Parts: sequence; structure tokens; C-alpha cells
Amino acid sequence: MSNIVKELLSYYLAIEKTFIDCIFLGCNIPKSLDKEIIIESLVFPQIDAPFNPFKSSLYTIQSLFGNYQLGNPESYEKTQDKIIYNHYIKSGKEANDIKETLSRRLHDHSITDALYDFLDKFEEKKVVAIMGGHSLLRNDDNYFVVAKISKQLTEDGYLMISGGGPGAMEATHVGAWMAGKTDDDLIKVIKKLSEAPSYKDKLWLDKSFEVLKDYPTSNYESLGIPTWLYGHELPTPFATSIAKYFANSVREDSLLAIAKGGVIFAPGSAGTIQEIFQEITQNHYLSFGYASPMVFLNSSYWTDNRPIYPLIEKMVSENKFQNIILSKCDNSNEVVTEIKKFSL
Repeated sequence: MSNIVKELLSYYLAIEKTFIDCIFLGCNIPKSLDKEIIIESLVFPQIDAPFNPFKSSLYTIQSLFGNYQLGNPESYEKTQDKIIYNHYIKSGKEANDIKETLSRRLHDHSITDALYDFLDKFEEKKVVAIMGGHSLLRNDDNYFVVAKISKQLTEDGYLMISGGGPGAMEATHVGAWMAGKTDDDLIKVIKKLSEAPSYKDKLWLDKSFEVLKDYPTSNYESLGIPTWLYGHELPTPFATSIAKYFANSVREDSLLAIAKGGVIFAPGSAGTIQEIFQEITQNHYLSFGYASPMVFLNSSYWTDNRPIYPLIEKMVSENKFQNIILSKCDNSNEVVTEIKKFSL
């Protein structure tokens, strides 16, 4: 039991008051406590797990990567992120133990509650997501473009969010972290990161911490929303707040639901295409009261390589899709202009 709860219980006992219609999460209620003191309340006991099912705040770089040692990639094994992932795999992605499944659901519920507490300080039409492939290399031109977009929008007061993993997701948070710094600084950082271009490289995370050593603070925030379902893809430490979930379905829905300022789709494959049609559905049905812009980065990719854009245009022209705010862009300035049109 936390010291705060102990103090509250002691206080109420001293003045002979009772707790009525309360919820106690993760508390060990003393057996000596008179049952008449706690009336019509829910008491969730502590659960033996390497994660806190009743987490009251989002994760941070420190809480997920606190034991990581720069220059020692193997030290990732000692981080909270990896300890939880190992437990997740050992227990089974689809666990059968009801204590485990309940713990995960309670954890994800707590994360969602903390997520919306965090979002209270931001204007909802200035929360923008960038979706894109996890395999995008750090030395790919599109990586720099995504980072530049995120940097510009962050400096203009937007909260940038992503799935919190590697590739285009990481570029989102690198750009936000470098907001307020020069473009030359951003180029320098990406050059350093590109020494381990793929998330599969042994030094991928280590290069991130090298950059964080050179640029240890940021005056801006960004939000990553990763999942332990894809725990083999490390979450980026450049996100200042991290809402990490067990259930990917909850994570995906949360990510698109809060991006009321629009979604930018960088080149990607199956996951990104799924997110495109999830976002179309939300906009078509005005699930959150209004539609948000869908901006496709890299025209040739989305019209020729993955011809999603012509399909959407066709269905809009046939009135099969409604309320769709659609555009395609080829550079950071065009994307920023499209997003800003909506929030102004």
C-alpha cells in the first residue's frame, strides 16, 4: 500500500470516518481494519506481475529504459521494457491465465486513462499523427522528410504522435525532439543515427542514446503509442511520453481516435494500409463529431507503388466515402500547409 493510502486510512480512522463507494487499486488493506470502515467499495489487490496494472501515468524514457547503459547494447535486457516483454512472451501473447489477462486489461485501461489526462493540456485539433513503415531506414530520404515535418509542426504548437516504434514512427519523434534547434542539428542527428540504419541493427538503440547524450533535453513534447505485441521492434526513446499497450487493437484505435488534427501517411505496407482504412471509416461516419485531414506523403508511392490514393478518390467520387479530406504531398512544406489549413 502506498504511503498516501496509509495516511488517508489513518486519518479517517482517527476521525471515525468511513470509505463509501471507493475504488482501491493495488492496495493491501490491513486485516485488522474494521470491515465497517470500507463500505460498498471495490478493492483490487496487488497482482504479482513485472508491470503495474494500476499505472497512474504514462511511461517515459527513464521508466522504460532506465537501466540502459550507453555503449552496452546488451544492457537493454535489464530494462523494464524488455523485462515486461519477456514476461509477455513467456505468459503467451494470448495468455490463458485469468490473472495475467486481467492484469493486462487493467494495465491498458490505466494507460488509456493516463493518456487522456495527458491530452487535456493540448488543443484537440492540434494533435497530429504520422503513420508509416517500421522498416523505413534512417538514411532514407523519407526519414528526413518525416522528421522535418514533425519538427515544423511541433515548433508551431502541434503535439506529434505515432505508433512509437522504429522507421517513420521514430522519425516523428526525432523531429519533435529537435524542435527549436537548427535544421543543421537535425541533419547531424540523423547522420549519427544512420550509423545503425535499421531497427534490426545491434546498435540501433545505442545510437539513439548517443544522440540523447549530445542533445539531452527538449523543450517540446511528443507521444509514442507502441505495443508489446510488436515488442521485437524497440520503442523509440525520443518520445517524451509513451503509452505502451499489451492489446494492439486498443493501441491502434487509441492512436487514430486522438489524432483529431489529422493523419499523415508516409510510405508503408500492411500496417499503414490498415490504418488508412481505419481512418477512412472514422471520418466517413464522423465517429468523433467531425472529419480530419488525411495527408499522403510521396505521391508516386501512393498512386503507383501502392495505388491506394486513386482507389479512395474513386470511392469518394462515387459517393461511397463521405466526409473525406484528402490530399497528397511531396515535401514537408506542402504537408505542413495541409495540416495547418484544418486547425486554423
